[in-house]
Amino acid sequence: MRLPILSYKKSQHGITLFVSLVLLVLITLMVTTAFTLSNTNLKSVGNMQARNEAISAANKAIEQVISSSFTTSPAAETINVDINNDNSTDYIVSIATPVCVQSSIDAPANLSSVTLPITMTSTSSWNTLWEIEAVVNDAITGAKTTVRSGTRVLLTQAQKNAVCS
Repeated sequence: MRLPILSYKKSQHGITLFVSLVLLVLITLMVTTAFTLSNTNLKSVGNMQARNEAISAANKAIEQVISSSFTTSPAAETINVDINNDNSTDYIVSIATPVCVQSSIDAPANLSSVTLPITMTSTSSWNTLWEIEAVVNDAITGAKTTVRSGTRVLLTQAQKNAVCS
């Protein structure tokens, strides 16, 4: 005599196989999705790092231009930047010709000695505001970054007349 419970178990073998295959497919999809997301995140972080390095290279080049004398008309130039100090050029930064945006006479430090009206002499100091633009093109990553910076340079009347119109 056959027990009803045994016939019940025999009829369930196909369903168990089907459920296990569905679970296997779901687990495979989850693993594939996790792998894809991790690759996407890795690419995003790599792109952010390349952009930040390019900005740092541009800032380093701008600082080099700012530290130069503005007593002669500054010109456009290309600066090689080594970010990681391994003695090889990592980035090439193109600096556009700095532009004198604004100039104003510098107020004396001791305002009690000022007589009105203020007269300009050849030794008068001028605050000049310069805009400097740096463009970095990274051939490896294809990153292109533009950084604009402003700086104030104190010049004499003669220097101001020569470089800032």
